[in-house]
Amino acid sequence: MQLNNQQPLFMKTKFNIALIGGRGYVGQEIIHILNQHPNFELCKAFSRTAADTEVDGYNQHPTLKYSLLEDSNLDLDNIDIAILALSNGDSNKYVTEIDLKYPEMILIDISSDHRFNPEWQYRLPDISRVKATKKISNPGCYASAIQFSIEPIKNLISGRVSCFGVSGYSGAGASPNEKNNKVNLQDNVIPYSLQGHIHEQEVKKYCYENLSFSPHVGNFFRGILITSHIQLNKKNSIEEILSIYRDFYKNSSLINIDTEIPMLNKITKSHKVSIGGIAFDKTGINLTLCCVLDNLLKGAATQVIQNLNSACEIDELTGITYE
Repeated sequence: MQLNNQQPLFMKTKFNIALIGGRGYVGQEIIHILNQHPNFELCKAFSRTAADTEVDGYNQHPTLKYSLLEDSNLDLDNIDIAILALSNGDSNKYVTEIDLKYPEMILIDISSDHRFNPEWQYRLPDISRVKATKKISNPGCYASAIQFSIEPIKNLISGRVSCFGVSGYSGAGASPNEKNNKVNLQDNVIPYSLQGHIHEQEVKKYCYENLSFSPHVGNFFRGILITSHIQLNKKNSIEEILSIYRDFYKNSSLINIDTEIPMLNKITKSHKVSIGGIAFDKTGINLTLCCVLDNLLKGAATQVIQNLNSACEIDELTGITYE
């Protein structure tokens, strides 16, 4: 099996994409971005539940339909990139087949399956300074917001970082469960996975080890708020911390740094991150700050496209235009 036109990837300007899975919320956002991407073309899509139905929202090929996703015999002829938009624990059987039949294909996994696999690159855009490889593990949404919050100052931290997170119920997925049940959520915020959440493990591995994280889900659809409590190794001022963040993210147009407390309702349906609310107690050592982002976009789909752009050696923000 060979890639499209047998042309080496580094010589290509157009890339054929297959979406494996992807009927969930993040998959739909990926489709919407691909719909206006000048270099990426969605050519195939696979689903267990939506086979033979049209791929909603992809106007470049309005007759494109989902093929049945089976456990084997995945037809990816003429495909350059496969986006694995499957449930956790579901991707390995497809990766094994793709590696055997299409060894040059670029793969990106949205699930957590390969985030701790040394053969895959865990890449967080706007922080990673290296080009994406052919096997990319997309970061988790909470883990992204936490790392955006603490990466610029991690060398100034002394002791434990404590992060409180709340997300919209879209983060619990489209399949009905107790965390997206609107009856449970009415007038409510639900704590869950209070020890050892997978996104906490990501941050400990790739950013800062001495961390505790408590996730919650609220009665709203999309968005994430992280409030971080951080003890620094010396006294600092708000102006000094603002300067560090602004310098760290000076080349990252998707990340805004401000003095005001960021609002979720200002960031939803946006590709951007907002960090702010920077405050100290009277010692000048104990820092609190907030980070908000859209869990379906910058916490997932936007970073899929940024990572694939990097892997294909085109500008990382290509195709990321709608707000």
